[in-house]
Amino acid sequence: MRKRLIGEQQPQAQAPQQPADWLRLDELAEVELSSEDAAYPIESALLPAGGSGWRASLPGRQTIRLIFARPQRLRRIHLRFVEPDRQRTQEYLLRWSGDGGQSFHDIVRQQWNFDPHAASTQTEQHQVDLAAVAVLELIITPDVADTQALATLSEMRLA
Repeated sequence: MRKRLIGEQQPQAQAPQQPADWLRLDELAEVELSSEDAAYPIESALLPAGGSGWRASLPGRQTIRLIFARPQRLRRIHLRFVEPDRQRTQEYLLRWSGDGGQSFHDIVRQQWNFDPHAASTQTEQHQVDLAAVAVLELIITPDVADTQALATLSEMRLA
């Protein structure tokens, strides 16, 4: 039999993941980028303090590569993209390497249709079980139909 006293609080649903659960990428990894707008640095997307997110300085396909000082076990990868201004179809490829970048294994390749009036935010939670990640790479094609579009990334968190 289940019971509770009147006025007793219901058990809370599991709290959202706390920032302490995420890896400290500033301490664990070096970042390589194909381009970066100085007003939107990669730190804005990778660190919990956040900010306005990252944006490429050059149009077209972009690569963000995290190179870990020591291989890391990854269980969750959180990505968030925001496009409030234009309609476009973005594709991203997330892949990893256990041998320092000599070979890569795809985690996911996905397309998303941004529409400022309907779907301006894409948030993905990838559950993985990767034991020894030396390199994690995110390749973004900001618009499959327009090679002049700029890539953006609002958040990337790893646990």
